[in-house]
Amino acid sequence: MIGPGDREMARLLRFIAKGDAAVGETQDGGKIMLESGAHGTISAARDCLKVVLNEGLARLSKGRAYINPEGRAWLRRLERPDDPYAGQHRRDAVITVTDRSGSLSAPGHDAESPLTMLRKRKDAKGRPFINEEAFKAGERLRSDFTLGNLMPSIGVNWELTGSGARGNGVLEITDAALAARLRVERALDAVGPELSGVLIDVCCFLKGLELVERERQWPVRSAKLILRTALAVLDRHYHPAAPSRSRPRIIHWGSEDYRPIMN
Repeated sequence: MIGPGDREMARLLRFIAKGDAAVGETQDGGKIMLESGAHGTISAARDCLKVVLNEGLARLSKGRAYINPEGRAWLRRLERPDDPYAGQHRRDAVITVTDRSGSLSAPGHDAESPLTMLRKRKDAKGRPFINEEAFKAGERLRSDFTLGNLMPSIGVNWELTGSGARGNGVLEITDAALAARLRVERALDAVGPELSGVLIDVCCFLKGLELVERERQWPVRSAKLILRTALAVLDRHYHPAAPSRSRPRIIHWGSEDYRPIMN
């Protein structure tokens, strides 16, 4: 739960995260003024500034306040109270795809996904927990999920983003987004309802395995095995095995003394 002190610290850190700000005095001895030429001016409690400085979230240099990497990490953790670790290591980005109907922009994340961390882990025999094929299948699903704008918490506002035909003042979703959504639907249908949930949680929403186990009330360390199975099925969907060569078709049965008639 976020307390009043956290909200005040977050407000201060978000302001200086946009750019460094000059620290000035106010008539109220308990307040200071932060002034940024590009982003305006805000007032903040003097004690709040002391806290972020003492905790190493920000620093002062020649009368100006700067945010530290620790401060940015603190903000990301604050934005993900359900899974602070995922929030801290997430890096926001924008994925843009251009097609015949225009451009589509959707939020993405440059941070290491849970799949990346699992690929780095080794099993008892020293082999990666998930192989390259499984990793690429999961990342392909995540890419389509993001481009299809299927992330409800950070969804793109289609009235402001992208291009294409307008109807009643609302921008229509481009062909790229629709195609991505269809690919996600086909992939999840191919995997089946028993395994698709863990793929959405880990590959698309970037949830940690421990969080998935708590939410789904699974036994400890069971999510790894279920995820590995789901990724194997997903990879077979994306890369189906080549059809085996069919046996010659029998076109006629005959006795031992049968001889075909040659025309």
